[in-house]
Amino acid sequence: MSETESAKIAARLDRLPSSRALWKIIVLLSLGGLFEFYDLFFTGYVAPGMTKSGLFTPSSLGVFASLAGIKVAGFGSFVFSTFAGLWVGVVLFGQLADRHGRRPVFTGSLLWYACSTLIMAFQHTGEMLNLWRFIAGVGFGVQLVTIDAYICELTPASLRGRAFSINQFVSFCVVPAVALLAWVLVPTVPFGLDGWRWVVLIGSAGAVVAWLLVQRVPESPRWLALQGRVQEAKAITVEIERRVEAETSTTLPTPHVEPVQDDGEARFVEIFSQRYWPRTLMLSVFNLAQVIGFYGFAAWVPTLLIARGITVTHSLEYSFIIAIANPLGPLLGTVFADHFERKTQIVLGLVVMGLSMLEFAHVNSPAVLIALGVVFTLAANIMSYAYHNYQAELFPTRIRARAVGFVYSWSRLAAAFAGLGIGYFLDLGGVLAVATFIAIAMLVGIVAIGVFGPSTKGVALEHISH
Repeated sequence: MSETESAKIAARLDRLPSSRALWKIIVLLSLGGLFEFYDLFFTGYVAPGMTKSGLFTPSSLGVFASLAGIKVAGFGSFVFSTFAGLWVGVVLFGQLADRHGRRPVFTGSLLWYACSTLIMAFQHTGEMLNLWRFIAGVGFGVQLVTIDAYICELTPASLRGRAFSINQFVSFCVVPAVALLAWVLVPTVPFGLDGWRWVVLIGSAGAVVAWLLVQRVPESPRWLALQGRVQEAKAITVEIERRVEAETSTTLPTPHVEPVQDDGEARFVEIFSQRYWPRTLMLSVFNLAQVIGFYGFAAWVPTLLIARGITVTHSLEYSFIIAIANPLGPLLGTVFADHFERKTQIVLGLVVMGLSMLEFAHVNSPAVLIALGVVFTLAANIMSYAYHNYQAELFPTRIRARAVGFVYSWSRLAAAFAGLGIGYFLDLGGVLAVATFIAIAMLVGIVAIGVFGPSTKGVALEHISH
């Protein structure tokens, strides 16, 4: 029964046209997910303030000082704690959304993030700062896995590309905002509280506001139908249809139902089954590779600019200018996201990232350096929205969150150590060595997706997963 009803619900959702009602849901979900980006990107900007507070001396770090054995020292321990928390979140708790629903896990992770970050902002030793950073990372690691599954399941097949591009546009709008906040606040001590603490607290307060907004987002009807909660799934679908018809003043076409088997027991080991293991391996390798370029540049851009001869003051200014480009890549994607294969967009993004990074290592003009930084950022964020969509499409609803969590976890693990690699190559051979390292990683990602990735454009989720 759940299989039949799930097929009917899927068909009804996939025949919905573009409408304000649908985009409102996507924007609300995106606002909820915005703070994962805020949190990740404030990491590099608050570093000087945290270091000035004396939080990263060996005595302050306590047990975290032992990370020096793997060459993780000082502020690097904070970065390591961030991505270690993300990794634990996506690996151990990503499955919660498959078991308990997209909505409760998504909203719960927002509260988790808000509370743990609030506590983190008032820590006075590096040891406790890193502990609460790890705990916060677990929370928003779960959130990111859930939001990909959520958007994928609520959006019609013909609009999935645009949905993810708008999601990432909203999320990346926070990057220049956090860069500006850090620029203004970190050097100051408003009301006797270190500026970096205010940057953290603003993120925590914003997450609470986002939690209030996403209370208006419905549960995934696809997930409900698979759990046998058919009446709830129908009620949500009917309400969405009613709003769309009222807005567009048209009668929706009759849904074309094609029953697809998707009612098996949800088990983690299924991602290694004969049907899915090639996709699991492909996406795991891709995630290991892409994060080296994505965060390798974003987190190190001020340092890389200094290495190209730019002063510290100007490097922060230029970094802010480059940061402004972050939301523009996904915004451009709204024009073509559903017109080209997702894998094609990912591959082209990786190509541009690799080439622009190699050129970045050879030029000295500040204007050209900024231009190349903007090009790299645009390509990286087009690649980002496309692959978040792509990896959520490749697995069935019953295991989507845990599958995305597993393959995405490799990017979190790689990010925890990518900074070590960037630092090593920068010391070994300057920006050219870093650029070569990133370009090779991009080539690995290109081969993984370009050679082994299936096509998904305009295809129903239930068909892609088979």
